[in-house]
Amino acid sequence: MTSTRGRVAALLGAVAMVAGSTLATTPALAAPAEPARHGGGIAGQAPCQGAPEFTCGTLTVPLDHSGATPGSLQLDVAMTGNADAPKGDLLFLAGGPGQPGVPLIRRIASKLTPVLKDYRLIMFDQRGTGERALQCPGLQEDMGSSDLAVPRQQSIADCAATLGPNARYYSSADTVADMDLLRQALGDRRLTIDGVSYGTFVAERYALAHPAHVARLVLDSVVPQQGYDPLDLIALPATARVLRTACQATGCTTDPAADLAATVRRYGNGAQILDALTSYEFADPDYGGVPEALHEAATGQPAKLQTFIDDVRKNDAAPAEFLSQGLHAATLCADGTYPWGTTDTPVAGRAAALERTRQRLTTEQTWPYDAATATGLGSLLVCLDWPREPVPPTPPAHRKLPNVPVLLLGGDRDLSTPYEWLYQQAKSTHKPQIVIVPGAAHSVQTRAADPAGRQAVYDFLLK
Repeated sequence: MTSTRGRVAALLGAVAMVAGSTLATTPALAAPAEPARHGGGIAGQAPCQGAPEFTCGTLTVPLDHSGATPGSLQLDVAMTGNADAPKGDLLFLAGGPGQPGVPLIRRIASKLTPVLKDYRLIMFDQRGTGERALQCPGLQEDMGSSDLAVPRQQSIADCAATLGPNARYYSSADTVADMDLLRQALGDRRLTIDGVSYGTFVAERYALAHPAHVARLVLDSVVPQQGYDPLDLIALPATARVLRTACQATGCTTDPAADLAATVRRYGNGAQILDALTSYEFADPDYGGVPEALHEAATGQPAKLQTFIDDVRKNDAAPAEFLSQGLHAATLCADGTYPWGTTDTPVAGRAAALERTRQRLTTEQTWPYDAATATGLGSLLVCLDWPREPVPPTPPAHRKLPNVPVLLLGGDRDLSTPYEWLYQQAKSTHKPQIVIVPGAAHSVQTRAADPAGRQAVYDFLLK
């Protein structure tokens, strides 16, 4: 989501330029009278443990929405108490895939305080996350909160064996179906949805599947509705733009993009560097110290860069309850289109297809990295050996989001979901409002120092 390339730290929260205008809402469709909104379909409602000012409960959903495989799942739900909020329910979607929503409600509510007199805030733990997270200990140890760290092949095999054939029921399509059951349980005809990173992808896919049930969308740190590119051919060249922008803002005197290219040529460590940079943006959108480390590495002194990579890797450690790598793998492998096709492709031919892709990649596509970086990222390699399984259908790539108001938010320092993805999504959106916040990295609403993005959300939601 995928990508999905949102990091845990960024998704714990989720204006230089505003383009476009507010959209007209979709014309009303013939429908039964709107039900009373109360959330009565959420079982066991009580004050949330550790956050008693919010109400928590559970939603029961089928394991298999087609009904062919028996079983059900319990999804934790949290909400503010204003069930009769005049503008209805605001569903906030966390990211990953693999991050829960319920543990974040206090933090998200604090960021959205100006709109909560008009909206009831809803958050839920998507299937396979939170207290009921899918557990793959080896994969969790190898990847932590990273999308891109390369796990051991044995960890991938152990995770696939642990999840078994039910892994196919943890796709984004399943989460979209869960969301509509949540909408019905809440008694809503339409939802306003605010998604961050992978949450934007889920919000887009929900809007495409249920256009009559969406009032408006906030998409922060955007993954386009077509899905993420496992080769990261947007993020790779975007690194040059991001590092040079940060360098200019901080007055550094080197060219970090050229130094990065020289370092990758010298050491072949592009995947490690991209992984570290994508995590470090959450600690420092200015990438302080990175240009100096890259410059030294480019001249044959890699110690400082390696220390940086190692330190970031240590800080990526996270338990499955915080971000489930088992769920992350199951979702990406069910959703993704790879150089070998989808996960319905026989495993035996996948490595050869990946190698053919590596040989075809050009310097222009991957600079300042190389082809080996594009084909050596953990989020891709997890699915290289993932067992063959049926995959859900995807919406036509050319289909636009429903004609409802859409706000697209991005930061110009974001490598996790570069703003080039935002502009790609804008092409599939009717008259989007676009806000790019300078100096901001991933998850503009909750992490940017500049308040312009948050203010844009308040203005958009309160129209």
